[in-house]
Amino acid sequence: MNAYEAEYSKKTPTSARLFAESAKMHINGVSHNIRYFEPYPFVVKSSEGGCLIDVDGNRYTDYWMGHWSLIQGHAPKHVVRSLHDQLEDGWMYGAVNEQTIKLSKIISGAVPAAEKIRYTASGTEAVMYAARLARTHTKRDVIAKVDGGWHGYGSDLLKSVNWPFKEPESSGLVGADNIVSVPYNDLDATVKILSGCKSRLAGIIVEPVLGGAGGIPASAEYLAGVQEFVHGCGALFILDEIVTGFRFRYGCMYESMPLEPDVITLGKIIGGGMPVGAVCGADEIMAHADASSADRSYIGGGTFSANPASMTAGRVTLEYMRDNQSTYDRISSMGARARSGITGVLGDEAADVTGAGSIFMVHFAAPGKRHTGVRNAEQAASCDQDKLRQYHLKMIAQDGIFMLPGKMGAISSAHADGDIERLVAASEDFKRHRQ
Repeated sequence: MNAYEAEYSKKTPTSARLFAESAKMHINGVSHNIRYFEPYPFVVKSSEGGCLIDVDGNRYTDYWMGHWSLIQGHAPKHVVRSLHDQLEDGWMYGAVNEQTIKLSKIISGAVPAAEKIRYTASGTEAVMYAARLARTHTKRDVIAKVDGGWHGYGSDLLKSVNWPFKEPESSGLVGADNIVSVPYNDLDATVKILSGCKSRLAGIIVEPVLGGAGGIPASAEYLAGVQEFVHGCGALFILDEIVTGFRFRYGCMYESMPLEPDVITLGKIIGGGMPVGAVCGADEIMAHADASSADRSYIGGGTFSANPASMTAGRVTLEYMRDNQSTYDRISSMGARARSGITGVLGDEAADVTGAGSIFMVHFAAPGKRHTGVRNAEQAASCDQDKLRQYHLKMIAQDGIFMLPGKMGAISSAHADGDIERLVAASEDFKRHRQ
């Protein structure tokens, strides 16, 4: 046990006891693999604004922000009030409700490509259905994705997520021959690979910012070139904006490129912190989801899809962002200060500090390496992952700052300038006293 782990264990004894109980009932003590970290994750008692409070009373400035879904922080009062009112009327109908119609009007008004919408309870389901729609529409079988792209745990796209990208991500997967992986931000190599399967290519799914690899933006030229190629061979261009949708601007990131995606997947922010996913697209493509169609593609949402609680939280969240769009400027400015400030204090310790807008991620240079810049998942994987985990654990143990170890951070409107100053100061302290 190193010094950071010892400090952490000393301040979280109740979490240690409760997590030991959890481990008796849950695999690795968690219900989502990435929530586990050494020596054990703390147990949250409550949250408010930009903070989490654990069962030992420790308060953490939170940059994990509910898997980056809480752009307005924890439990904003306007969302709490609306949810309270909705819960009094019921939270699960299993039937058509007006709350869904209200949210869809907001999304379709902000996202031109969303001519039709089908809700799910998670982003995983949304991208699974997007792939199914592409195969139905084109009558082809191959879906392409980028190395390092994370699209949930669905069997279809759980491939080439982690380095070295060629090893199976899991046992029990089927249909791996129908998934092709391409290198992010390398248009020539991507087109070469896609050219080899273009007669079978149903579509490509890509994130405009590669979230799982640490918030690496795609170049506009890369996305435009990929879109041109797939449209040229009759395949669909699918944008996974589950992380980026309503994160950087009111609407989707693709409009600032500009691009013309055939299908978009959304999640996270559109649910206001409640379970949600959505697959959106052009009328002619989404029409395949009509169960009465002879060429139907079943994309049923599931029992809890479009439940009135999620729809209400999402509507109120997006209404606030629509009416307070200066919020995007403020949190993006904090994100820029975080990236530049951390870069300034870490110097050659960091291979890069990636991100865009209100998200950021530190990549530590591997031993003997210098600053090179990180433009894809392969470069991110070659960085010093152990040092990154120590950096994050140090902040949890010593500074009361929480970023899920190994993952990128997200800034919400509940954060303040002082939070960014403390984040930069903690980074400088890590360099000064690193073990």
